[in-house]
Amino acid sequence: MQRPITGHPYLDDARGVLAFAHRGGATHPELVGLENTMRAFRHAVALGYRYLETDVHTTSDGVLLAFHDARLDRVAAQSGAIAEMLATDVAAVRLAGTEAIPTLAELFDAFPEARFNIDLKSAASVDALARFLAERDAYDRVMVGSFSAASLRRFRRLTGGRVATSAHPGEVAVWLLAPTGAIADRLTRRRVSALQIPYRQRGLTVASKWLIRKAHRAGKHVHVWTIDDPREMNALIDAGVDGLMTDRTDILKAVLVARGLWEGRRHEGI
Repeated sequence: MQRPITGHPYLDDARGVLAFAHRGGATHPELVGLENTMRAFRHAVALGYRYLETDVHTTSDGVLLAFHDARLDRVAAQSGAIAEMLATDVAAVRLAGTEAIPTLAELFDAFPEARFNIDLKSAASVDALARFLAERDAYDRVMVGSFSAASLRRFRRLTGGRVATSAHPGEVAVWLLAPTGAIADRLTRRRVSALQIPYRQRGLTVASKWLIRKAHRAGKHVHVWTIDDPREMNALIDAGVDGLMTDRTDILKAVLVARGLWEGRRHEGI
């Protein structure tokens, strides 16, 4: 099935299904406890992944970090809120006893050929990310989303439509309820490049064939998170999704290679 043309190279350069390494592959057997670390992202890139998913928080002195939680407590021996810490303090923190929390700049520099799917986790990260992308002229290297409608609206204003963005939950609701993609696109002011949605939620199938067709007719991608089961991967590919996010980077690669849809490098072992 031909992919929709969105007008953003980040999405339009792909021929097969976009494979996103969610937090670098958070539950791969070799990476448990190492989500969003340089080690996790190196592992994904070594498997051949070109699309890396991460979250961003901002330190009290304005440094963007690849980190999911607002606090350190869940994944580090230390406790504390990222927003209240200096970057130098965070740099001393170790995950699983060995791994530092990377800055977004470190990820961009370490993987110059990678593209990043970025989830804005804090309001302070909005302006910081917009400045970061402008300084590096890196608009085509990212897709940005957020569960916060206010954060995403501000980011879109600051970047003037130069960055592909996914729908926030309110916009997803519009796309689910609108009778056609054209109406949904108009109601969301044509700002959505992709729907990044769960497969199912509260017993309902969100990533339905009907929604995928509706999005495609309006020139939008549909990406589904976070899929680790090969049966679900195959079912969603059959339904026509454009991208899958996974914590099990090994399983998704195996499924896509078997189906001739792998977009990454092929020479690494599965």
